[in-house]
Amino acid sequence: MSQSSQVAVRPNVRVVLFGLMIAMMLAMLDNMIVSTALPRIVGEFGGLDRFTWVVTAYVLGTTVSTPIWGKLGDLYGRKSVFLTSVGIFLVGSALCGMSGSGFLGGQGDGMIQLIAFRAVQGLGAGGLMVGVMAIVGDLVPPRERGRYQGMMAGVMAVAMVAGPLVGGFITDHLSWRWAFYVNLPLGGVALVLLMATLHLPRHRTEHRIDWLGAALLSVGITAIVLITTWGGNEYAWGSPQILGLAALAVVSGIAFGFVERRAAEPILPLGLFANRNFALISVIGFLLGFAMFGAMNFLPLYQQTVQGASATNSGLLLLPLMFGMLVVSLVVGRAITRTGRYRVYPIVGGVVMTAGMGLLTMLDVGTSKLESSLFMVVLGVGMGFLMQTSMLIAQNSVPQKDLGAASGAATFFRSIGGSFGISLFGAVFANRLADSAAGSAFGGGGESGGRLDLEQLAKLPAQARELVLAGLADAISHVFWWAVLVAVAVPVLAWFVKEIPLRTTNEPVQPTPEDEAEAALGRAPVA
Repeated sequence: MSQSSQVAVRPNVRVVLFGLMIAMMLAMLDNMIVSTALPRIVGEFGGLDRFTWVVTAYVLGTTVSTPIWGKLGDLYGRKSVFLTSVGIFLVGSALCGMSGSGFLGGQGDGMIQLIAFRAVQGLGAGGLMVGVMAIVGDLVPPRERGRYQGMMAGVMAVAMVAGPLVGGFITDHLSWRWAFYVNLPLGGVALVLLMATLHLPRHRTEHRIDWLGAALLSVGITAIVLITTWGGNEYAWGSPQILGLAALAVVSGIAFGFVERRAAEPILPLGLFANRNFALISVIGFLLGFAMFGAMNFLPLYQQTVQGASATNSGLLLLPLMFGMLVVSLVVGRAITRTGRYRVYPIVGGVVMTAGMGLLTMLDVGTSKLESSLFMVVLGVGMGFLMQTSMLIAQNSVPQKDLGAASGAATFFRSIGGSFGISLFGAVFANRLADSAAGSAFGGGGESGGRLDLEQLAKLPAQARELVLAGLADAISHVFWWAVLVAVAVPVLAWFVKEIPLRTTNEPVQPTPEDEAEAALGRAPVA
């Protein structure tokens, strides 16, 4: 069993929070910034057929490592594990910036180097995401945690808007390499600040890390991410490659289950899922990621094609969504801290998010920017009710010793949901587009994957351009219809969440006789 070797000194939470917010900003900003630099990177290195791997490698590294970082923090102490993840992220950032330069080899290897170093960066980012939430959980009891996690949600919202703007500025006025180098001074500040001010108990454990479970989980996650990335794009859904990956994911998942049942310190304790709230919130997190990340991917596309916005302006046009999310996250966080009640928020959030998705099904050629902004405000409000409340419920559902594993699992399910959403909604969009005038104009859609060329679109005759824009708007609104079908399950599941009083301390809670009886029957872990 893990034991604390020293008593934790409660630090100034606001000072530590500043360092944690920088770390969270780094993890969220990076992908947004890099996406705007990709055209310049491809222009310098070539490798157009491999450029999507610059994003995929990062997502893969993040998703695979998230549950492992969470468990390592539970076993060996949150501070040292978190600072290690920050260090790996910064090393990966520096190496990404040097890809293809004289420091690392010839320019011909630049794209391969960049993809490999993005995977390293993603490994560190997985620790940043789960570490921030788990450290907040260590420092602040659940009853007070809502307002701090609301601030973290606000940082996420700001990063999602600031990323494309900062990336566009860096790409236009500096080198694409600074899309990675910009992490170094920010990460350095966070590292020094947290080393000086963050004081958490050090842990030791008699158990070894469950490396076999970690390997099986990594294989399964990798297979799933590759399925969602390649399916319908690189390979047909029924191709041997996709079916082989699906079989690998199933086999590794079954083997993982057997290993985890016998491991002394499992990477992902399966007993956590016997807790009704934790199981429900895991599924809600998956659906939230599926609907939110999958559908939101199409808003910039609509703004840049149908509404004619530039890449930078499309980032500004997302401000209403982020404003709604930011304000509601802060208000809900403070309300939970004041009242101690939280069950109503994921229910309301699910309903409002579904309504927002429903409004976005009305997007067409004639929709004004004001109307689409109002639709996005509604969606952002729904997300604000859900984003950090779901993490709070997950953390409050488990013993303090499993806080890292629970935080990692909650982040993991949301990420996997997002991967599925982006892939499957992409297939829905492409197939709908293929049957429209837009699909004909740009060489088809579906699995053959026609390419949208905005310059080509601008050169079309007015009547033809209107037909193409109508086809694009119809395909995008069709995606949101599917998002509604996914989102509507969120409030239904949230209705069954049981309101367990939020703990007012982070000390271990003594189990009740009822808890002990349930644990003995294997239906719930003892807190």
